Amino acid sequence: MKRVLTICLAACLFACCLAGCGKKATAPEVTPTQAATEAPTPTPTEVPSPTPTEAPKPPEVFLKDVFAEHGMKFGTCLTTQMSGNANWSELILNHFSSVTMENAMKPDYILNRDKSIEKKDLVVEFNSDMIAMLDWAKANNMAVRGHTLVWYSQTPQWIFYDNFDQKTGKLVTREVMLKRMESYIKQVFTKLQEAGYADLFYAYDVVNEAWMEDGTMRKDYNNWYQIIGDDYIWYAFNYAKKYAPSNIALFYNDYNEQFKTATLENFVKTLVDKDGNYLIDGIGLQAHLYTEDSLTEYFNMVDRLSKLGLKIEITELDVGLGRWQHPLKANDDTLATQGRFFYNLVEGILQRKDAGTLNIDSLTVWGVTDGRSWRKEYSPLLFDASFGKKPAFYGAAQLKDFAGFLSK
Repeated sequence: MKRVLTICLAACLFACCLAGCGKKATAPEVTPTQAATEAPTPTPTEVPSPTPTEAPKPPEVFLKDVFAEHGMKFGTCLTTQMSGNANWSELILNHFSSVTMENAMKPDYILNRDKSIEKKDLVVEFNSDMIAMLDWAKANNMAVRGHTLVWYSQTPQWIFYDNFDQKTGKLVTREVMLKRMESYIKQVFTKLQEAGYADLFYAYDVVNEAWMEDGTMRKDYNNWYQIIGDDYIWYAFNYAKKYAPSNIALFYNDYNEQFKTATLENFVKTLVDKDGNYLIDGIGLQAHLYTEDSLTEYFNMVDRLSKLGLKIEITELDVGLGRWQHPLKANDDTLATQGRFFYNLVEGILQRKDAGTLNIDSLTVWGVTDGRSWRKEYSPLLFDASFGKKPAFYGAAQLKDFAGFLSK
């Protein structure tokens, strides 16, 4: 019995073991370790963008005031399209204190052929444009330069012929032409006085462009010379001295003056009366220059002519980009060069004026904007076609920082 119980107990244990071995042991569930907390991405420190520095603005300046500080007038040439237009007129009145009529006072515009034939003498008749501009100048307290009396160009050829008729082909004699010259010059000054305009004028170009660069007198197309001879200039100044009001200085005016220095020195010494007194008061330097010209050479001429004891005036200044027959396009570089040229030119003039070595009372630029310049392909003036102030403007105003020097 005891044996049977033992066997049964062993069988039960064996069955329990078999049951335990049939079940796959389950590994204890492991809780995964949590991922490490990511450190926050640092926000980069923003470096403030530099505030762009605005270019300094030039001060407001009026050119006429700059020159007035040195006892000088600052002028331009004038047409009725300018004086009759509000925008042009305002610009000119702001910056200029003197005007020269671009064309309206030249012989072509003030000599009347029909009336000359009728009167058998030259007849001067002021045209409506001239009168309108003189009235404008008078109303605006603007000084005037007269331009011009005796010139080979823009002079009607009929004045040199018998009966004022060029078709005859017969030039008048020396004696007749001298009488016509005297009558013509007398009438101009007399009519200015009678009309109440003479007080506006401070200078008048009596003779214009009579000399060549080689030192010879201009002969081609110059009937004043062909009929009267090489003393026609002397007679022109003699008559002008006789009839011009005392407030009007009498000038000889020419271009390429830096190449005619010795010629001008020698010839003006002949313009004296019987007592040796000058018939001429001054020399007009047209100053049609280029940015590639030598200012050293130009001032050598100015210094030599200033020793003659006469007034000097800059009468038709413009400074073309480049050189003669080789214009350069207007861009930042060429306009800066032009600005520096104007600065150095004006500086040299004002320094000589202030030092008392140069007797100069006016500087005139030949035009206002590039778009209306007679040399517009050279962009030669102080304002661009849109009335914008160029570096040249600031050069003339002697504001060096705005005249192209900082771009070098």
